[in-house]
Amino acid sequence: MNPEKPTNITVNRPGLEMSITWADGHESRYSFTLLRAACPCAQCRGGHENMKSEPDQDVFQATLQDSPATHLTNVVPTGAYGLTLVWEDFHDYGIYNWHYLRALCPCPVCRAASKAAAGV
Repeated sequence: MNPEKPTNITVNRPGLEMSITWADGHESRYSFTLLRAACPCAQCRGGHENMKSEPDQDVFQATLQDSPATHLTNVVPTGAYGLTLVWEDFHDYGIYNWHYLRALCPCPVCRAASKAAAGV
């Protein structure tokens, strides 16, 4: 079983949150602002050379104003490996693959594991 494969994805637009239940039973809850701050596209990362398979740790402290940039309008499956998120400001360039989304999980257990793996 691949723990980085989702079994359920739910978008709660009024709550400004997306939830993913993973094959290992773990549930990740992402605020729309976190998802937008962590957009993996080259434009948001500042060029192809800054694109990584793991999200930058600074996205967890990012604060974004409520705006069309933080309102999710659509979630589109991208192959068998991820999602493309479409924002109200029409930004839709980032492909959030399963590994990236699992590494982006903001829960305390996942954050501690990520920091331990990074030696922080």
